Amino acid sequence: MAAFTYGGFLFTDNLFMAKMSKSLNPDEAAKAREAIMMHVRKVVPYALLVTVGTGIYMFPTIFGEIKEDGLTRFQILLSIKAFLGLWLGIRGFNQLFFKINPWVFKSHKFPFILVIIIIILSQFMYV
Repeated sequence: MAAFTYGGFLFTDNLFMAKMSKSLNPDEAAKAREAIMMHVRKVVPYALLVTVGTGIYMFPTIFGEIKEDGLTRFQILLSIKAFLGLWLGIRGFNQLFFKINPWVFKSHKFPFILVIIIIILSQFMYV
């Protein structure tokens, strides 16, 4: 549920809220966005931390044993997903608790792309 909350926000922000300035004047768009974000900030960062925390908890169990012939495709894709998820988690943790804004990627487009990549990798893990 937490992953859907975080991913759903990124989906809504990138595909709908970003387009508000086309139908509203800049001042109205800024006010509307802030009215929504005021409530988003109370839920979404914690949903991200729950998602990353449960992923960290489950990783050792799901990853499995490394065989003599190396990592399986599943383990490789899971490792990539874990890396991307940890990056999102560290970014979110720094923003939430230390008020450190991202240095390079200040919009939600990059996290949205990472979530899409994580979803796609999930689909290929079991093929």
